[in-house]
Amino acid sequence: MADKLRLGIVGCGGIGVTHLKGLVKNPFVELTAFCDANINQARNVAQQFRPEAQVFDKAEIMINEVKLDILYLCIPPFAHGIEHTAIDRGIPFFVEKPIHLDLNQAKQIASEAERKKVLTSVGYMNRYRKGVQRVQEVLKEDPPILLLGGWIGGTPKFASAPIFSWWVDKAKSGGQFHEQVTHTVDLARYLCGEVSEVHAYSARGFNKGTAPNYNIEDASVVGLKFRSGAVGTLWASCSSNAGEGGVSLTIYCLRTTALFTKWEHNLRLLQVDKWHEEILGEPNIFEIEDKAFIEAVRSCDESKILCPYSDAVKTLEITLAANKSMETGMPVKLSG
Repeated sequence: MADKLRLGIVGCGGIGVTHLKGLVKNPFVELTAFCDANINQARNVAQQFRPEAQVFDKAEIMINEVKLDILYLCIPPFAHGIEHTAIDRGIPFFVEKPIHLDLNQAKQIASEAERKKVLTSVGYMNRYRKGVQRVQEVLKEDPPILLLGGWIGGTPKFASAPIFSWWVDKAKSGGQFHEQVTHTVDLARYLCGEVSEVHAYSARGFNKGTAPNYNIEDASVVGLKFRSGAVGTLWASCSSNAGEGGVSLTIYCLRTTALFTKWEHNLRLLQVDKWHEEILGEPNIFEIEDKAFIEAVRSCDESKILCPYSDAVKTLEITLAANKSMETGMPVKLSG
């Protein structure tokens, strides 16, 4: 393989730019092609990171016309499907979470990628944090019993912002729990094991004067039953405007309490008869995550990737089960 991997990116919005800020510094990456449904956005981002790169407004055309070694998919939940083309071309791909709105279609993508041995990675970047790795080590000896956490934010106010054209529409985003709290769901799985049952409730009708297409839940609580016997509750709110919200995750064991706070997942680790530990979350976590994927592709070593697509499908199953439970009011048992 060439010294530099020719990289194409689909989706030049906020999260795409976030990845590009680290990728442009990686000595083993050449930013070759930019694609966005809004071609002016693709042009502007290309101008910022590599003006000589090619620009497209259709992902399939980009993949067909440009020789790529690696593909980044930074697209909304409703826009997936180009993964099939990447797999057909044998192009390793990184995809931002959540990976889909349809579980069966996601399973098909996972099966195709596995069958053709295409390397994949999903943007659950918190798995790469030192604090998360430290807690995972501790929990091997002191298993989780209770887990609490979630994302508390305010009412979406800027309906003109591009993200709110789809984020507030459940048919496109899947709702806040599916699109945002998926990060915490994934950490719950990563640290506490697989989930066997989900039961969720939602609150609606409190947010007023938001985007005309606003139809997601204002808040939700989701109960989780783990195969290990542990239990947990995760929550979401996009209707809490007075502060003291944010991101949190706390895991309680017999002899351990692990508290993650803020978007960075700063860790306070409390253990019986031991000194308390504090590990700050890495501010450059996207760069760390991307570096691991680039190294995996260059070395053909999937072990460097902490969340391949097939693993992310299991997180997807939980968030979609939560949505189903919100609709029916009934618990949902998970397969496998």
